Amino acid sequence: MTTKPAAKPLDPRFSSGPCAKRPGWTLDALSDAALGISHRAKLGKAKLKEAIDRTAAILRVPADYKVGIVPASDTGAFEMAMWTMLGARGVDVLAWESFGDGWKTDILKQLKLTDVRSLNAPYGALPVLGQVDFTRDVVFTWNGTTSGVRVPNGDWIAADREGLTFCDATSAAFAMDLPWDKLDVVTFSWQKVLGSEGQHGMLILSPRAVARLESYSPAWPLPKIFRMTKGGKLIDGIFKGETINTPSMLALEDYLDALKWAEQIGGLDALIARTEGNFAALADWVAKTPWVDFLAADAATRSPTSICLAIVDPWFQDLDAAGQAKVQKDLTGLLDAEGAALDIGAYRDAPAGLRIWGGATVERANIEALLPWLDWAWDQVKAKAA
Repeated sequence: MTTKPAAKPLDPRFSSGPCAKRPGWTLDALSDAALGISHRAKLGKAKLKEAIDRTAAILRVPADYKVGIVPASDTGAFEMAMWTMLGARGVDVLAWESFGDGWKTDILKQLKLTDVRSLNAPYGALPVLGQVDFTRDVVFTWNGTTSGVRVPNGDWIAADREGLTFCDATSAAFAMDLPWDKLDVVTFSWQKVLGSEGQHGMLILSPRAVARLESYSPAWPLPKIFRMTKGGKLIDGIFKGETINTPSMLALEDYLDALKWAEQIGGLDALIARTEGNFAALADWVAKTPWVDFLAADAATRSPTSICLAIVDPWFQDLDAAGQAKVQKDLTGLLDAEGAALDIGAYRDAPAGLRIWGGATVERANIEALLPWLDWAWDQVKAKAA
């Protein structure tokens, strides 16, 4: 039996969303929030515009792209994009985990589009990217948060595409280098890689996406919070801090704090390096640990943020689905009770296993401190159940 570790991670928060706060964060970081005044007042608008500008600078968004703050987290941002721009041509939608599958469901059952090709793959794999038709609009997630599978790069996306690319980048932005010339619509939320508070989504549009908005009117009615044009022209204020609905200025202040931290440590390169360092520490452990493996079979597609692990021990594999789910619950429950790891169970629709967040706000030392606890907890659970 593995000896119980003596030291625990200083921060056991490895949740894949909301994610760990930046190192050193306290409530004092929110002391300058513009509370009790209108978000349309000079100070409120200035802070919203500051968040937009800092986001664009850190992510190296091209100057002719539009960056806006919109309601309802990444989900709201992506729905906003689909409802306003899809339907102008056929759609290829890629689904290999729950969020991509959710976008597919909305396209087929809510928007009720008929010219839709669905390219699917099971948890742990990607669809065949070479089958995507770029004369059509293409909808996909960059990083599958619930499967730990990401697209390896943007090389598969046609530079001379006729359709638009719609990329849900919520677990990728700030942790991976996004090829902006290949992306027309990009969305993400504040509570993932930067560990900020949830509430609002970010919507980034290429000039081609803006042209679609200004030239196409969907056949269905649009709720107010989805409308980005007026009189056939983009409502440019959305991308200058004039939000569609009332934002949380407290959540905004937290996002600004996270952005300033990112700048202080070295910007996007430093964020990527921290993320990849966390993944490397975990990958070294996986390589020498017989009872686990990555859910993503192809190393090139393994996410360094939402790191999903399959339990491959033969004893576990011989259990039925209910038995495997119980082992996962017992394993993660033990780690939670010990204060060694919080919220690291696989997503409810994914195969039973572990999901450990390795984004930039997580310290590598905490990942390294977690690893012996995983071995100890596994031995305890297996011995008790066997």
